[in-house]
Amino acid sequence: MTEREGFDAKMNEAKEIPATVYAPESALRSPGKLVRSMWRDLRSSRELAWRLTVRDITALYRQSVLGILWSFLPPIATAGLFVFLNRGGIFTIGKTDIPYAAFALFGTVLWQTFVDAINTPLQMMTKNKAMLSQINFPREALLLSAFGQVVFGFLIRLVILIAVFLIFGLDPTWGLLLFPLAVLMLMLLGFVIGMLLTPIGILYTDIAQALTVITTVWLFVTPVLYPPPEKGILAVATSINPVGPILVGARDMATLGKMPDVMPYALICGLTIVGLLVMWLYYRISLPILIERMSS
Repeated sequence: MTEREGFDAKMNEAKEIPATVYAPESALRSPGKLVRSMWRDLRSSRELAWRLTVRDITALYRQSVLGILWSFLPPIATAGLFVFLNRGGIFTIGKTDIPYAAFALFGTVLWQTFVDAINTPLQMMTKNKAMLSQINFPREALLLSAFGQVVFGFLIRLVILIAVFLIFGLDPTWGLLLFPLAVLMLMLLGFVIGMLLTPIGILYTDIAQALTVITTVWLFVTPVLYPPPEKGILAVATSINPVGPILVGARDMATLGKMPDVMPYALICGLTIVGLLVMWLYYRISLPILIERMSS
């Protein structure tokens, strides 16, 4: 092969490589093209997302003395504290349809999953700032990896829920068939909130610190450790709390085989799906601006 033929062959190969053109115009001016690119990047990011998930999970437990036990300790410690307070008469819970210890453990496991879904997107972006500013890759890989870590954390804590059924003698119900869907919606709701806060949190570390305070307060206005109140200020707070219907619905489906409030549950699920699509679009549009800010 002559030098000219070799040059032409390389040029033909270069033409086959997909090119990305960056322009100052807003991507919203071409919504069809934007949606196609979002879907294309989502599909092409699966392998990278898997590698990132394996890397982060391995690093997390390799650098910890207690390792995987950290996934069990927060919900068990929180539930154990409230069981102690309830038995001591310090914190009156009221009547629950299942033993209170089982009620509290179910609630705290679901709540921890929700909190992980809020925190993980911001943690993932913060951890990979250098990668974002130096390498061109499908940014959806970071979101998929973050969601994969949330799912992994729940699957580990699923051992606690299985133990609850065995220890307290709870009978399996038909609701267990729908329980995974309810948990998925709980994860997605937390993920939508996390995606909303991520662009701001990348620029200002105050967001990550404030989330700890916000989720702690949020815990006490959510029926995680007590049945949904029927009257009073707390009843008003829980009625406008988007987490309540999904978390209570998931717990009741698994343990009682029923869902007391179908309409609020369906409404929040619908809004979560719409919010996920909106936040994905928000993520795509805001991320190039954030990368420019981080690189400057």
